[in-house]
Amino acid sequence: MRLGQPAVLGELIAGILLGNLDVAHLTWLTSIETNTMVDILARLGVILLLFEVGLESTVRDMLKVGWASLLVACLGVVTPFALGWGVGALLLPHRSVYVHAFLGATLTATSVGITARVLKDLGQSQGPTARVILGAAVIDDVLGLVILAIVGGIIAAADAGRSMSYGAIALVLVKAVAFLFGALALGTLLAPTMFRLTARLRGDWLLLTTALVFCFVLAWLASSVGLAPIVGAYAAGLILEPAVFGAFAGRDPRDVEELIEPLAAVLVPVFFVLMGMHVDVRSFARLEVLGLAGVLTLAAVVGKHACSLGAFGPSIDRLSVGLGMIPRGEVGLIFASIGAGLTVKGERIIDEGTYSAVVIMVVVTTMVTPPALRWSLRRAGRRMAAE
Repeated sequence: MRLGQPAVLGELIAGILLGNLDVAHLTWLTSIETNTMVDILARLGVILLLFEVGLESTVRDMLKVGWASLLVACLGVVTPFALGWGVGALLLPHRSVYVHAFLGATLTATSVGITARVLKDLGQSQGPTARVILGAAVIDDVLGLVILAIVGGIIAAADAGRSMSYGAIALVLVKAVAFLFGALALGTLLAPTMFRLTARLRGDWLLLTTALVFCFVLAWLASSVGLAPIVGAYAAGLILEPAVFGAFAGRDPRDVEELIEPLAAVLVPVFFVLMGMHVDVRSFARLEVLGLAGVLTLAAVVGKHACSLGAFGPSIDRLSVGLGMIPRGEVGLIFASIGAGLTVKGERIIDEGTYSAVVIMVVVTTMVTPPALRWSLRRAGRRMAAE
C-alpha cells in the first residue's frame, strides 16, 4: 500500500518468497503449502472475499447500471475469453482444449475492488465514467462466474470419463444462471424476514453471525448444485443490502461490511499467500513461461480495452473505461486457483508453468492499472474543463 499498489500484491509476493525458500535450501516452511488446516483457512478466506465483493454492490445497483454497462461487460467477457483461448491454442498446441478454455475463462475476470479504490481515491466514484466502469465490472464478475461454472462442469465431466454434448453444456449454463438469479430473487424475499427474526434474539454479534450463516448456506447450496462456492458467496453479498439490516439499527450501528472486515483481514491474506506459494520461481527462467505470460498479458489488456467500444453516452471517457476494466487482481487469482485444482484422469489441467504465467499476468495488469487510470481520468478532466 505504501508504494501505491494493492495489498494483494504484497501478500502474493510474500507467498512466492515463502514457497520458494527451498531454492536457498531452507525447507522448514515448505509444509505450509500442503497443510490441511491452512488450506481450509484459505478456502474460508476466498469465500469471505467474494462475500465482501458482493456487499459492495446490490441487486438494485445492477439493475440501474444501464445498457452501456451491460454492453461493456459483455464485450469485456467475450473478447478476453476468445483471445485467451486463442493464446492457449497458439502457444500450447500440445495441451488439451481444457487448458485453452480455462485460460480464456481466467482472462474474463475483472477486479472490482482495485478499480473502485482508485476511483474513490480520486474522488470520481460517482461520475458517469465511473458508474459505467463499476457497473460493468459487477456484471463482468457475474458473467465470469457463469463461464467458470461452465468450464468447470465440462472438465469435471471429462474427469468422470464423460464427454459433454452441447445440450449438457447448455444445462450447466442454465443451472448457473438459474442458481444465481434464483438465489438473488429468493434471497431478496427471505433475507429481511430472516434478519428481522434474528434481531428478536438476545446475544452479541447476532448481525455478523446471521450474515455469515447466510453466506455459508448459499456457498454450500452453490457447491451442492455443482457450482463453485464463491458463486453463492457473491450472491449472498449482493442480496444483503443495508435495508435488510433495518431491524438491527437500534442494536448495532455498524453494517456487515464493517463487522466482517477484521475476520476477512485475517483469513483473506491466507488465501493469497497460499496462492503465491504455488508459484515456482524456477519456472520464470524458462523462456516459454515468460513468453506465455507476456502474450497472456497483452491479450488481457487488449481484450478488456476492447470493451470500451461499448461505452456510449455523454461525458463518458472510453479510454478510462477500457483501463478501468484491465486489472485481474484477486478475482484472477481465484480463477487461477480453481484451475490449479482441476484434474482430468489424475492429470492437472493447469501445470506449474502455466499457473506461474497466469500469476505474472495478474500481477502486471494489477500494477499498471492504478497509475494508468489516474492519468486517464485526470486527462479527461482537463479536456472537459477546457471545453
